[in-house]
Amino acid sequence: MSQTYTDSGQAGGLKVDGIGRVTDSALYSSLLSSTSTGSSQEAVLAGLIRLAETTGDTQNQMSAAAKLGALKLSLQSYASDPSNAIQAQDVLQASKDMVRTLQSGSELVQDVRTKADADMATSVREINTLLKQLEDLNSVIVRGTQSGADVTDAHDSRDQVLLKLSEEIGITTLNRSNGDIVVYTDSGVTLFETKARSVTFEPTIVYGAATTGNSVMVDDVPVAGPGALMEIKSGRLQGLAELRDEVAVTYQSQLDEIARGLIEAFAESDQSGGGNPDQAGLFTWSGAPAVPASGTLVTGLAAEIAVNANADPDQGGDLDRLRDGGISDPLDPNYNYNPSGAAGFSDRLQELVSAFDKDTVFDSGVELDATDSLSGFAASSVSWLEAGRKTMTSNVEVQTVILSRTAENLNNKTGVNIDEEMTLLLEIERSYSAATRLISAVDAMLEDLLAAAR
Repeated sequence: MSQTYTDSGQAGGLKVDGIGRVTDSALYSSLLSSTSTGSSQEAVLAGLIRLAETTGDTQNQMSAAAKLGALKLSLQSYASDPSNAIQAQDVLQASKDMVRTLQSGSELVQDVRTKADADMATSVREINTLLKQLEDLNSVIVRGTQSGADVTDAHDSRDQVLLKLSEEIGITTLNRSNGDIVVYTDSGVTLFETKARSVTFEPTIVYGAATTGNSVMVDDVPVAGPGALMEIKSGRLQGLAELRDEVAVTYQSQLDEIARGLIEAFAESDQSGGGNPDQAGLFTWSGAPAVPASGTLVTGLAAEIAVNANADPDQGGDLDRLRDGGISDPLDPNYNYNPSGAAGFSDRLQELVSAFDKDTVFDSGVELDATDSLSGFAASSVSWLEAGRKTMTSNVEVQTVILSRTAENLNNKTGVNIDEEMTLLLEIERSYSAATRLISAVDAMLEDLLAAAR
């Protein structure tokens, strides 16, 4: 829009010179990238917050580490009075609480993975919907540009679609002639070039500890999930895949190692000197009577660990076996630590108490110290989860600020500046008022001239 002037230089009105669209490619690309990074971090943070339900706060004492500490205290009390049946019952109850904590923790982890998988399916559907919208808008822009039509609104709509797409998956764009655009994932796989590419994903309905989720494919190229050849780096889809396949799996493995450490710590050894292998004692599993191999992860062990029925009166067992041993096989005297049945025998209980702080070899692939004690390992697992949650919370907060500043800068560069528009409006108003007064003056002069001629 511009102002017109008469031959004498007097402002005479306005005319529309044309319709233009202000853009800033660098800022817009930064906005897309910031949006993708923020969406990815938010997806992981939501999962970490859910996983943190397994630990609760320090007052609730819900974590595996807290239950392990309670079990140790009950054993210490029982060791100080080994003939006390009430103390023995407390040990049994603490053991059951320990098992329930590991089992419920494993169940929650798999629920988080199941939900992440379902959300990945939702994200893929949204991506395909947005790519179809992008295809339609891009076609309008190319045809309109070639014919000289005004495609400003279509450009704006396409930008909004790209912004929504960047929430779901990290993207980069390439501008071509006639307003055409090509869209790639941030790993370089083509998502859109004239036509939308097919994004596919087969959801997994139920997850167990050993379940491996499916990959997300773009034109049969895996971009997220197991075996991703060109793995995406950001977007909600990437965050969900990281949560499902890495974060939750690692935490599950830590719970499994705590379970294995328990079975190992409470294992019973051959008291006859015959060199028979250790057998699972108070804590048992599907592979009993054998004890899981030291330092080797048994996937899903936290979900299947159980209190041995031979020590539980409710299941036909005997509480005295907590003190005397022989839980693994009551009929095998080789694993009885107290063959005389002495009521004051506490050696076995003291041995169990010391096992909590004994150096143990854990699997090295669970992101914790592989040579920690059982108590230390369980505490480190809680710290690992809490540290991850705090770090991701901080990352999300920082990314939110970056995204807000980028959007603000882009709007200042390409949006409507109210101050400038108001200034222009005032100038137009003054020009109109001046033109009105000029016309009135000329009209009055003509009327005076005509009156004099009469």
